[in-house]
Amino acid sequence: MGAHHHTYNFSEQYEFSGKAKTYSLIAIVIGIAAIAFGFLTGHAERTFANLLLMSYYFTCICAAGLFFIAVQFVAQAGWSAGLIRIPQAFAKVLPIASIILVIVVAAGLFSHNLYHHWNHEGITDPTSPNYDALIAGKAGYLNVPFFLTRLVFFLALYCIFAVLLPKLSNNEDLEGGLNSYKKSIKYSAIFLVIFGFTTPIWAFDVIMSLEAHWFSTMFGWYNFAAMWVTGLATIAITVILLKKSGYLGWINENHLHDLGKFVFAFSIFWTYVWFAQFLLIYYANIPEETVYFYKRFEPEYLPWFWVNIVVNFVAPLLILMTRDAKRKTNMLLFVCIVIICGHWLDYYMMIMPGTVESHRGFGIIEVGTFLGFVGLFTFFMLNALSKAALAPKNHPFLQESVHHHI
Repeated sequence: MGAHHHTYNFSEQYEFSGKAKTYSLIAIVIGIAAIAFGFLTGHAERTFANLLLMSYYFTCICAAGLFFIAVQFVAQAGWSAGLIRIPQAFAKVLPIASIILVIVVAAGLFSHNLYHHWNHEGITDPTSPNYDALIAGKAGYLNVPFFLTRLVFFLALYCIFAVLLPKLSNNEDLEGGLNSYKKSIKYSAIFLVIFGFTTPIWAFDVIMSLEAHWFSTMFGWYNFAAMWVTGLATIAITVILLKKSGYLGWINENHLHDLGKFVFAFSIFWTYVWFAQFLLIYYANIPEETVYFYKRFEPEYLPWFWVNIVVNFVAPLLILMTRDAKRKTNMLLFVCIVIICGHWLDYYMMIMPGTVESHRGFGIIEVGTFLGFVGLFTFFMLNALSKAALAPKNHPFLQESVHHHI
């Protein structure tokens, strides 16, 4: 009658060895060499800016994996049950990413290579020649102890859930029943409330305060949109590459179609927030607001300003618009890689004009640091993925996911 019966090995585990491990370790070595090159050649500020960019990007993708898990549990989604172990592996790496980000931020603060717009000596002292009345007015919020306390507190909260939710999923494999699943829904709901209120503050602190004279209330959601779409793209890339390696036999083109729809939709959402922020500031033409875009319209950054919108909006829009495009593995893989690179440029445009300013560069430091963190993420994520079965065999919606069809 046209019915197809498949027997899947839901106990299969990913074996982290061979080329994946070798290439990730090589990438880490390249990253370390590039960072050392940056410091040894007198480009400390530029190297710190790249370390901030990639440690923040690394942490965002891991946090996006945790956010994906929480959304699926709260929505009681069935389609994603078969691939939930991939974002769970992202979440397991969040504590490592968080530690790296805190170290980079703290080192940048105390060496004055980052956040010097508000952490300069004497900037809040009325008797100092460096006094800045605007920054002094923000000193109750923008001061080193409170800044670092907020960052550590928020990341620690996220890490609690990053440990808890995968652990509940593993317990579900061992014990069966609905107890772990119901707890996952409850803790996911709590996490989403916390994450929703704190993510904008996290973005304000780590990225927006690099240019402390400027602020935008939309900046937090702009960063959230970038984090979410890059997280989705990374999940899709991981799923596709695992399938190409012979794993995840129960994942089909319908699952990829759904991931493609998410990537397509949130690329447009990112553009909406980007354009809304830009248009309001451009139209109002208030000097203290336009200074942010004025810097990005300087010759050093202007071409990349427009490349950013083309790569992160026009490319996903045109390539993924059709239904078939979202179901073609290689096309979806290509678009997701473009988005990963495109949002590196997006973060580059957020960070560099407020740190290195006109002394920007693009070379060994940028490429090497990017490759190093890609290797770091790949190594820890695949290592985490190899510790448990690739399917949550006792998930109540696993069979719905296996038979997912749209």
